[in-house]
Amino acid sequence: MTPSLSSTSPKLDWWHASPGLTWQWQLDQAIDTSVDAQVYDIDLYTDRSIIDELHSRGVKLIGYISVGSWEDKRPDADQFPEEVLGKDYVGWPGERWLDIRRIDLLAPILRSRLDLCAAKGFEAVEPDNIQIAGNDTGFPLTYADQLAYAGWLAEEAHSRGLAIGLKNAPEMVAEALPLFDFAITEDAFHYNWIEAMLPFVEAGKAVFAAEYTDMDVNFEAACQWGRSHNIQFILKNRILTAFRQTCP
Repeated sequence: MTPSLSSTSPKLDWWHASPGLTWQWQLDQAIDTSVDAQVYDIDLYTDRSIIDELHSRGVKLIGYISVGSWEDKRPDADQFPEEVLGKDYVGWPGERWLDIRRIDLLAPILRSRLDLCAAKGFEAVEPDNIQIAGNDTGFPLTYADQLAYAGWLAEEAHSRGLAIGLKNAPEMVAEALPLFDFAITEDAFHYNWIEAMLPFVEAGKAVFAAEYTDMDVNFEAACQWGRSHNIQFILKNRILTAFRQTCP
């Protein structure tokens, strides 16, 4: 039986990211460890030496994994059964959507990734593409499927002592807030839905907000809004290299 989003997680402790923490997000190219930030969001498969170096400075680390798409570049790509692979993820070559209803088939793969995340010393996990219902995936996925999958992922992360962030998905905030420990947003100020994430801040949970250089966003206005609401905005290139502009 699939755990519900409201199920109780094991009584373990994990990192609690409070509002106001500075952050860096880099998923492409060699990690620039000189960036001055309290939190780095980097790929799960980042070399352990980088992780250890950042930890030696007291940096908290979030490990990126895609939970809603298959990526052909991953070392476990051949472990995904063909039946869970859907349509191509338009705009991201080498990716296909996943049938998240099939937790029975996805569980061994994702549990191994979470095990690796914990073993490498990450404090948290970023589950990308968790907001999957409504996309042209090739599967009749519903919002209920998305909620059930999110709840299962949260419980699996917490059972390993990992914090977990809600990635985008403003429609899920009310249901996800009890189990998710922080939030990560993309273009939320530009598209005017950042206010939907305020319940996280009100609950003492960080919102890490990224705006992108290709969207002609008013970053100064985003910074002003962020200062008023205790949300940390950064400006990034969409491919998430080391480039980062912070608020003044």
